[in-house]
Amino acid sequence: MSKISFGVVGFGHIGKKHAIMVAGNDESELVAIVDADEDKQQEARTLYPDVHVYSTIEDMLAADGVPQVVNICTPNGYHAAQGIKALEKKAHVVLEKPMGLNRQECEDVIFKSLQVSRHVFCVKQNRYSPSSKWLKGLIEENRLGKINMVQLSCYWNRDARYYKPGGWKGTKQLDGGVLFTQFSHFIDIMYWLFGDIQNIVAMSNNFNHKGATEFDDSGLVQFEFVNGGFGSINYSTSIWNKNFESSIVVIGEKGTVKVSGQYMDQVEYCHVEDYTMPELPPSNPPNDYGDYKGSAANHHYVIENVIDVLTGKSQISTNALEGMKVVEIIERIHRKQRQLLH
Repeated sequence: MSKISFGVVGFGHIGKKHAIMVAGNDESELVAIVDADEDKQQEARTLYPDVHVYSTIEDMLAADGVPQVVNICTPNGYHAAQGIKALEKKAHVVLEKPMGLNRQECEDVIFKSLQVSRHVFCVKQNRYSPSSKWLKGLIEENRLGKINMVQLSCYWNRDARYYKPGGWKGTKQLDGGVLFTQFSHFIDIMYWLFGDIQNIVAMSNNFNHKGATEFDDSGLVQFEFVNGGFGSINYSTSIWNKNFESSIVVIGEKGTVKVSGQYMDQVEYCHVEDYTMPELPPSNPPNDYGDYKGSAANHHYVIENVIDVLTGKSQISTNALEGMKVVEIIERIHRKQRQLLH
């Protein structure tokens, strides 16, 4: 069976991760890399001498032999539009988070994918962490009974080492805010476990990034789950020097659990009726970007899922509707924060 061909658009930290995962899989083949930066183009040619390198996605899509799958790893504000361009050429699309910066962009992607009968895969690699899969099992098996309260806390560092002058990070148009860029993976886990939210009350402030970002760096959010129970999100990127933690506390009628650590990857507390905590496999290390760190390095699972879906062996682990839902939740939180400010 011939290998599935991939093109990676954007050769920054995440794009390089995608390229490594594609090139290292026996069932896939890296055939194209796109980046507007000449230094990154040269780096791509050096690392992958047999791969076509382009300066724009338009050039790649205009060439002979469009990749079967196009991975969009560019700044957030480009994801939806570039995904649609790839779909128009009948390629399947892998979209890094966030799927878009508003619901309408996501709907446009979904509409185009249905028109051309192609898949859209949304990258939510934290779902593959052992602690996340364990939590999902607890909820699906109703081990905790009725869910009363959920608290999601995300406290990371992003400072001048991250927000470089003249870059896309920190802009409303291409970054969109810390809930999109830093914490959407954790909001996805919360949505994956407990479903949609309603009756949102939210506030935000910019403690440490005035002049560096066009949006606030911290926020408090309270809400009700549509399925029942209260929830809250506390988040900030104004933590001094390094990431502190990302954690989720779940309080149910039959037990309480807390998953914490910098990347929500360690079970800190488990006290559940008639339940013995199993030993979980170790988590993968975080993505290391030098001055700062990101979420777990689980991208190989994403690529494996794409291949399994296209070869008829599995279903999509995170589909476009789920990707859109996370964007919509963040959009509604932002709307409530703006209403409070005005």
